[in-house]
Amino acid sequence: YGWHTIKIDGHDHKQIANAIEMGKNEKEKPTLILAKTHIGFGSPNKQDTSDVHGSPLGEDEIKATKEKLGWPYEESFYIPNEVQEIFDNRVNDLKVEYEDWQQKFHQWQTKESELSQIFSNAYKKDIPEDFIQDLVEELNDETGATRSLSGKAIQKIAEIMPGFVGGSADLAPSNNTYIKSESAISKSDFSGKNFHFGIREHAMGSIMNGMALYGGYIPYGGTFLVFSDYMRPAIRLAALMGIQTIYVYTHDSIFLGEDGPTHQPVEHLAALRTIPNLTVLRPADNKEVAASWMMALENHDGPTALILTRQKVQNIKREENFKIEDVKKGGYIISKEKDEHPDMIFVASGSEVQLAMESKKLLEANNVTTRVISMPSLETFKQQPNEYKHELFSKKAKAVIVIEAGITFGWKAISYLPMLVIGIDRFGASAPQNVLEEKFGFTADKVVERVNRFLEEL
Repeated sequence: YGWHTIKIDGHDHKQIANAIEMGKNEKEKPTLILAKTHIGFGSPNKQDTSDVHGSPLGEDEIKATKEKLGWPYEESFYIPNEVQEIFDNRVNDLKVEYEDWQQKFHQWQTKESELSQIFSNAYKKDIPEDFIQDLVEELNDETGATRSLSGKAIQKIAEIMPGFVGGSADLAPSNNTYIKSESAISKSDFSGKNFHFGIREHAMGSIMNGMALYGGYIPYGGTFLVFSDYMRPAIRLAALMGIQTIYVYTHDSIFLGEDGPTHQPVEHLAALRTIPNLTVLRPADNKEVAASWMMALENHDGPTALILTRQKVQNIKREENFKIEDVKKGGYIISKEKDEHPDMIFVASGSEVQLAMESKKLLEANNVTTRVISMPSLETFKQQPNEYKHELFSKKAKAVIVIEAGITFGWKAISYLPMLVIGIDRFGASAPQNVLEEKFGFTADKVVERVNRFLEEL
């Protein structure tokens, strides 16, 4: 793989120091130091055994280990004076180095004021005031797959945020993640903003974590939603550390079509929602894509996953009093009922919001007053005040109908009303989108048929 590799005895301090210097001196390749070590080194009875892996040595074995290693101090925790002196001197050395760096940095800020301001904006992750309106206007008349709408949002964000960088796991044309105005990062050119991470989602997530921890960057990485499984350890660590990374997951349901069950995610939305501190966003149309990207940019305390369609979606006509900020609540009324209180409440995310709207028309033609709630982020909605939740889920409604093209797990907690969850608790199938919609019951006629059966059973 083109690495500069060094093999050493991991218990030999001189070999360790020499290997690090060799790594520093190698200017053309990254260095990998392979240090052979013994687990439980120095323990007379437990070295190289599994016993030392997850259990303490015990008082007698600690004493025997100290004797074998020539440690003369009997106290359980003791810092020799010569060690303390080394650390004190190191602090003084670093203080001088720190102050020298600060002086040089101040001189650079004064000399390069314009570049310094760009650096400052990147490091602070400043977002221009009312930028969400810029995103909304950028996508205002756009229709198409939400992955395509996301791609247009990425171009707009890259114009104004110097630390916004990313790419995909070798799927940039499908994920729409390439910043068109920038070049790609290579080993000989670091001037661009696009990363070709390669077909290695776990490595992509880990690299993104490293960039986020370094500071000044908002890294994003794209792949198909079904491949989020490969990234899960890196996602979990990002959530655990509370760092800002953005995942662009496209091809979000069985409606991607003929690639079939191996590429059609069904359990992945629910699985991602179970990770604490991960914000999952599944936008329904252009306005929700704009708001979702804004939420991701504003979320400095954890990772965000954008869940996007392969198939085209229609822009949804909203109520006159709609505010783009409503989307940030995770769930909001996208279409009110005709009368004062709804008989039925639809809840849907992503591309299924349009299906809920079509189903509402059929029900209201039969005098069933219906409300539609768009729920782009289930976990964000759960964080809202109870007063707001009760406002959305009127107690006078007969039932709640959830529509989402994924497993039904996780939805029951949103309301105490009788609930029907229309989802997919099985793997998908290889067929065109319209055939899959018909066979799996994701048409307005099929939905209304199930709703009527459900109401009869109440």
